[in-house]
Amino acid sequence: MSMGSEEKCSALNGKYELGRLLGHGTFAKVYHARNLQTGRSVAMKVVGKEKVLRVGMMEQVKREISVMKMMKHPNIVELHEVMASKTKIYFSMELVRGGELFAKIAKGKLREDAARSYFQQLISAIDFCHSRGVCHRDLKPENLLLDEEGHLKVTDFGLSTFSDHLRQDGLLHTTCGTPAYVAPEVIGKKGYDGAKADIWSCGVILFVLLAGYLPFQDDNIVSMYRKIYKGDFKCPPWFSPEARKLIAKMLDPRPSTRISIAKIMESSWFKKSIPKSLRTNKEQAEDEDNVEKGKETETMNAFHIISLSEGFNLSGLFEEKKKVEKEELRFATTKPAGSVISKLEEVAKMGNFSIKKSDSSVRLQGQERGRKGKLGIAADIFSVTPSFLVVEVKKSSGDTLEYNQFCCNELKPALKDIVWTSPTGSSVPTLSSGC
Repeated sequence: MSMGSEEKCSALNGKYELGRLLGHGTFAKVYHARNLQTGRSVAMKVVGKEKVLRVGMMEQVKREISVMKMMKHPNIVELHEVMASKTKIYFSMELVRGGELFAKIAKGKLREDAARSYFQQLISAIDFCHSRGVCHRDLKPENLLLDEEGHLKVTDFGLSTFSDHLRQDGLLHTTCGTPAYVAPEVIGKKGYDGAKADIWSCGVILFVLLAGYLPFQDDNIVSMYRKIYKGDFKCPPWFSPEARKLIAKMLDPRPSTRISIAKIMESSWFKKSIPKSLRTNKEQAEDEDNVEKGKETETMNAFHIISLSEGFNLSGLFEEKKKVEKEELRFATTKPAGSVISKLEEVAKMGNFSIKKSDSSVRLQGQERGRKGKLGIAADIFSVTPSFLVVEVKKSSGDTLEYNQFCCNELKPALKDIVWTSPTGSSVPTLSSGC
């Protein structure tokens, strides 16, 4: 994303001096910048307009930016202003220098009082935004930053929809993360309450802070889905009774009975050592006189432009050895097993494969000899819930390159209509075969 000096001047109106590149993700480059009027350092995130226009979201962007400008809270990364040139959108944001909270977990679990302090700040930020009709929907490790004083800063609040529209194939890599922070009702693709889903994610975060590992962890992704859907986890013995009780109420798989933020803040564990700096929701509301009444009850989607970090890969923390990359593909679907089998039968006919099938598996056998013999493919269908299936496709014989080419050129295009795309973009993973 190169920028000419003429465009920089016209877009930034001489107000900011752009410095070194701090980092870049899929959708944005982030520069250190200095406000020439105040001398304040900021993070300047730059996004191409064409990406926004391509997905038809310009009006939503404008509306959500106006909401984000109201999100002034000590534990939320502040959006100072938005500028634009003919081809770029510029976001002047609070510069947070302390790194990610979860980098601390690499050294081991936190003491309970330290975990409580971070959790109190997280809940304060979420309570504030929920009171303004904004849900995060994508709480995960890389969205929890620390400033130089060690204060928690939540980023990407109300900004995660952008990634939905830029990831259309529904086939996700294992390296993109795990569904470990996602509420079961989101995985099940039911209509869901964004505020309730945020509370679940906060429960997972609190568990990790106290335990040093994830509550829902399994080498088999289907087993992990099932554990999340059932709320199947165990607290380690060092958790206090109050912490166990609170986490169990937050990780209730039924959103209708899951604890509310108000009740979290009333819990005995939360109320221990509440810092004076944490303002109540009422005090925050009084400080925000400029909030438009019409938007206080409107639930906003998120827009994932404001993302400096490309993510913190937790696999190294929770797995004793690195997994060997497998020649396999996974995808999720809400279609019945019969529809999946029918699609695979169509693929077999087009690709000159013989086929063997059962109610939960399909075996394709190539008729032509390749570089390492005939290509064989096995597809197994697992039921996570009655209406949510995970399909695992593996190479059973033949050449890996030929298998990858088949997946990219034949299999993925054929399955496009039945593959489920996650409502939170990066939240639910699938495996790619290397396209």
